[in-house]
Formats: sequence, structure tokens, C-alpha cells
Amino acid sequence: MADKEHLAILNRGVSCWNEWRKKNPSIQPDLSGLDQKSGAFVDADFKKTNFRDSDLRHSDFSGATLRWANFHGANLYRANFHRADLTGTNFYKTNLRKANLYESTLEQARLIMTNFEGAILSDSRVYGISVWNIITNDKTKQSNLIVTCDDEPAITVDNLEVAQFIYLLLHNEKIRHVIDTITSKVVLILGRFTKERKAVLDAIREELRRSDYLPVLFDFEGPASRDTRETVSTLAHMARFIIADITDARSIPAELECIVPQLPSVPIQPLILDSDYEYGLFEHIKRFPWVLETYRYDNQETLLASLKERVIGPAETKAIELRQGRIM
Repeated sequence: MADKEHLAILNRGVSCWNEWRKKNPSIQPDLSGLDQKSGAFVDADFKKTNFRDSDLRHSDFSGATLRWANFHGANLYRANFHRADLTGTNFYKTNLRKANLYESTLEQARLIMTNFEGAILSDSRVYGISVWNIITNDKTKQSNLIVTCDDEPAITVDNLEVAQFIYLLLHNEKIRHVIDTITSKVVLILGRFTKERKAVLDAIREELRRSDYLPVLFDFEGPASRDTRETVSTLAHMARFIIADITDARSIPAELECIVPQLPSVPIQPLILDSDYEYGLFEHIKRFPWVLETYRYDNQETLLASLKERVIGPAETKAIELRQGRIM
């Protein structure tokens, strides 16, 4: 509950409150559980103030200083934070539905499980934010979010979660290295996970490791679903090339049909046991110029013996050609 003395000072008005703050800069006000709907707090000094679990719907905090304030679990429905300084503010599980944060400063703010449905966040400064599981909808306005600090050239994005990622990407060498590694070394391996086929896929994976690639093996034994297709599509977009063992094909035709037409920069190297037959619709897949000629192998031993020359080599060459724009 709010400190009675602090609450009494606030009730005297913003001018009185700000004067008290100047005289007592070391005090961290406790206004937790405050129930003051439509409160008028324009230009108020609320640095390090505790508003935990407060109900401040429709309240006006425009121009207020709220650096390192705590709004954990507070209800700020339709609250106005226009040009407010919210640096380091804790909005954990806070209701900011339809709130106005236009041109506010949200640098280093904690936005965890925060509800921003219908909120206005446009033109806010979001350098150093922590964003996890926020709630937004198609009415949330997130344009021109500034991800850099004052002394850096301004970079803007239109999504809070993207803002956090972009800044880390620009300023964290390790993350840039991870992304470079993913786009240059990941090889997606598709096929069946029956006992016989899994042994072949595992062997291919080990050989790719020895060749300094990062193999990603996808199990198609489960039922095909929208989630399955979306997962394989995501993995395919990260791959340098794809090795697809179409021997005894089951779910893989649907997945290739989904990803191949959409990825003209990712070579597909099909494999098949020489005693097996290409499935009927594969004729359509083969027409795409980034799909290499199907490599037929007699057994696992001959496949591994020729993998570098007949599979990895052609796929790598094709990847280079595609990235240089030689294949139209």
C-alpha cells in the first residue's frame, strides 16, 4: 500500500509534489496500490517511484519524469505518457492498452508480458529495452522507434521486438558472428527417420561436420502439419544448401513443394537409393534451376565415399553461383 505521507503530498498537487522531491532527492516514493483514475500528473517528478499494482487508468503523465519507476502489474489503460521520460521503467505485466507513449523515452525499460494492444509507441526512443512476450495487435502503432542512443546516428524500426534484436546485431560482435556462421555454414538435411534411412542421414551429418558445415537434421516421421511446414521453411531460409534424401519418400514431397519455389537462392541436392524411384510429383520440383540433378547411390558406403565430390561439392558450387546472381 502507498505510504500515507507520500500520498498526502501528492494530493496537494504536482507543484507541491515536485518541490518536496527537490528537497528530498534520496527518498524513493511509495505509491503502490494507488487508485487515482484520470489523475493529472503533467510534468511530475516520479523518479524511482513505486506504482506497483496501481490503478491509474486515463491518467495524464505527459512530460513527467518516471526514470526507474516501477509499474509492475499496474493498470495504465489509456494513460497518456506523451514525451514522458520512462528510462529504466519496469512495465512487467503492466496494462498499457490504448496508452499514448508517443515521443516518450523508453530507453532501458523492462517490457515483459506488457499489454500494448492499441497503444501508440511511435517516435519513441527504445535504446537498451528488454522485450519478452509483449502483447500487441494490429492497432498497436510502433513506427519510427529509435534504437540508437543520443550520440549515435539514428536508426529506426517499426517493431519493439525487432528493435531489441537490431541493436544487438549492430553492437554485439558475437551475435553478428553467429548470424554469419548460420548463413554460411548451415546445411539442412531432409529425409525419413525410419531405422534404415536414419542411419544414412546420420552418416551424412557426420561427414558434413568433418567438412566444417553445421548440419541440421529434420525428422519427417511425425505427421505433416502447418507448424511442421513453417518450421522446415524457417530452417530452409537459414541454410546455405539443402540435402534431401527422397528415398521411400512420405512427408518430404509436401515440404519440398512448400520450400523449393520460395527459395531461389538455396540449392537443393536430392539423393535417392539407386533401387528406389523418384515420387511422381518430383518432376515438377526438378524444373527449378536451383535443384541439382538427383544423385543415385548404391549403399551408405558408396554414398559417403562420394559425398564430397558428388553432393557437397556441387551444392557448394551452386550456392556460390546463386549468391553471385549467375542463375536467373
